[in-house]
Amino acid sequence: MATDYDAPRKSTEDEPEESIEELKAHKSDSRSPEIEVDEADAAEGFELPGADLSGEELQVRIIPPGEDEFTCSSCFLIRHHSMLAREKDGLFYCKDCEG
Repeated sequence: MATDYDAPRKSTEDEPEESIEELKAHKSDSRSPEIEVDEADAAEGFELPGADLSGEELQVRIIPPGEDEFTCSSCFLIRHHSMLAREKDGLFYCKDCEG
């Protein structure tokens, strides 16, 4: 719903005060009917934990680290060279793991 922010605002004095009973009556009148959901349709796209996924195949494109990146030996995340804290015996560690 669009709101016109340039329109003059109504003050609380302009609005009529309603009693609690009137508000409760409006609330009970404005209830929307419940929507029935077929359980079979809802369960169709639901995967149970431990389901057999042996027939599924994932296709993931693997991008190697760039020249200005390294793989942290502690958290195994690819980090930018500016995050390098230390290198020891060919192992690289980022500032987050060293901090």
